[in-house]
Amino acid sequence: MDKETSASAFRAVIVLALICSVLVAGAAVGLRPLQEANRKLDQKKNILRAAELYQGTGDVEKLFQQVETKVVRLADGSFVPPEEVNPAEFDQLGSLQSEETSRKLSKEEDIAGLGRREKYSLVYLVKKDGRLDKVILPVRGKGLWSTLYGYVALSANLSTIIGITFYEHGETPGLGGEIENPDWQAGWQGKQIYNQQEEPAIQVVKGQAKNTYQVDGVSGATLTMNGVNNLMHFWFGEHGFGPFLERYKGADKM
Repeated sequence: MDKETSASAFRAVIVLALICSVLVAGAAVGLRPLQEANRKLDQKKNILRAAELYQGTGDVEKLFQQVETKVVRLADGSFVPPEEVNPAEFDQLGSLQSEETSRKLSKEEDIAGLGRREKYSLVYLVKKDGRLDKVILPVRGKGLWSTLYGYVALSANLSTIIGITFYEHGETPGLGGEIENPDWQAGWQGKQIYNQQEEPAIQVVKGQAKNTYQVDGVSGATLTMNGVNNLMHFWFGEHGFGPFLERYKGADKM
């Protein structure tokens, strides 16, 4: 092959590569709104699943109309007026990028391995006849290989677990990945978050649970289970939703 032919072939490869790059980039940009819509839809499904309002069928958007989304100030548990922080527009994880809307956790505080904690959080309320029926709270924390993202639904007494879901993680399939198994998640139903001293007492244990504060563990997934324990104790403690739940415990309206 002479030099001119080699140069022409090289130019053709470069042009083809550039065209492919433009097409891939264009497709990524064009699909981004659809991907974001699918992500939000999946989150709504998991919120509904945790609250036992979705069993795999039905119009998710229609079912979600019974859920009221609000923003709370984690420091004191108070609701934030929508004119201050609009729940429909609030990017909770995105707020971690700003020092104005998040804070660095100390080593002693950071039992869930978060690094930073947002100042505001979304909460999801389900009411019946104007009275509080269920509260669904977003939780997250480090497992063995990844950050675990999920939702915990509580009954109106703000201590009894109705359901739990984990919708995103990178744990080992068949081991830590069992946190997304509906059968394992069902074991959380009816468990109590707080003991008589109003301290977070819920715990995943090795073997079988022996009381209302314990959940069966997954064999061979000790570190992932430890991560679940840590995130539950963080988010239901004083640096998570503890102030919010304490403020409204005993109230039937929010």
